[in-house]
Amino acid sequence: MSARAPRSRATGRRPPARRRPRGPGRRRQRAEGRLIGLLIAAVLVVGLVAVVVNWLLAHWWILAVVAVLAVPAGGAWLYQKQQRARWEAVRARGLRYGLAQLDALHHARFEDAVRDLMHRDGCRDAVRVGGGGDLGADVKATDPYGRRWVIQCKHRRDGLGGSAVGTPDLQVLNGTARQVHGADVAVIVTNGRVTAPAVAFAEQQRLHVVDRHILGAWASGSRPLWELLRAVPPPRRPTALS
Repeated sequence: MSARAPRSRATGRRPPARRRPRGPGRRRQRAEGRLIGLLIAAVLVVGLVAVVVNWLLAHWWILAVVAVLAVPAGGAWLYQKQQRARWEAVRARGLRYGLAQLDALHHARFEDAVRDLMHRDGCRDAVRVGGGGDLGADVKATDPYGRRWVIQCKHRRDGLGGSAVGTPDLQVLNGTARQVHGADVAVIVTNGRVTAPAVAFAEQQRLHVVDRHILGAWASGSRPLWELLRAVPPPRRPTALS
């Protein structure tokens, strides 16, 4: 019979059995096992690379054939890329819209048209950002002179017969264009009418209004928007165009 631990005189219970502390042996074995696994994997990879290299050296003509085929393929890809860029530039320069076309657009497509016109004028980063929570910015762009444009679009399906753009619309643009979006040029574009108080407010706050008349000249011609507006800020940096 095995000896039992003596009972405590005070409680009459046997004291709990003592557990032997675990040593670092198991952890060390696991670490060594992982290290051995990594070494084996490294040896296998090195061996595979050596086999591939030796095979390629023995069949060097395959590399020569691949190189010969890769050069014209790469040249053709580069040529196609340049052609696409060239045709895109031609298409952008020839972009035109009539007012009747703009009137018939959905308001989101109207924003796309404004973005494309800015791109036509040389704003390569022109992007439409309109939508829920746009904070008064529908189109953003940087012109070739380094100026940041923030544009709010107001499309009217009935053109001049639609509701006029009023001072509250300009107030939204004025409150976010510079402070939130970092605009150098803040613009509101509409294919409809703009009230006289809104025009006066825009002049006071250094905002720019593109009404139906200016929009028609911009969209159907080839002059950039900054040549059609007055009191546009000077270039931010010298360029080949300035």
